[in-house]
Amino acid sequence: MADKKIVYTTYQRESDLAPAIKLIDQDLSEPYSIYTYRYFVHQWPELCILAHAQNKDNNEEEKGECAGVVICRLEPHRRRYCEGFFEDSAELNRGYIAMIAVGKPFRKQGVGSELVRRALDRMREMGADEVILEAEVGNAAALALYQRLGFVREKRLYRYYLGGMDAFRLKLWL
Repeated sequence: MADKKIVYTTYQRESDLAPAIKLIDQDLSEPYSIYTYRYFVHQWPELCILAHAQNKDNNEEEKGECAGVVICRLEPHRRRYCEGFFEDSAELNRGYIAMIAVGKPFRKQGVGSELVRRALDRMREMGADEVILEAEVGNAAALALYQRLGFVREKRLYRYYLGGMDAFRLKLWL
């Protein structure tokens, strides 16, 4: 892909969704309905980040092939009370990385890492104090990516996915 440059954008319109869905459906073991995607992109469009591969001579306005996507959300949560450190009623925000997929031709080029970094930066700007996600126990590449970015395994979720696969819940404190 040396003749391509990767351009990152946030969700803008419904036409952004079809290539993202195609990529996610190819990569993830869980089936999602169109309503699930719309829930995320309509509530948190700034947390749906797409990577497009463009020919180096294309102008910025032309979106190329969808190389990757990350879809996230941000919601309030209450941190557990910690004597003398946090106030029990402190309102904090938890980010959640729901889906990430990178097309096979674009793997091992930093696209996934950059998508997650951009999502983390955006969530931090929006007031997140932690980010969580789930990853299949057998997905060594994803687990290695998240570990490099500072995530730690919080717990194992047995038979978490529809196919009976276990997952790890991962957490990153911001």
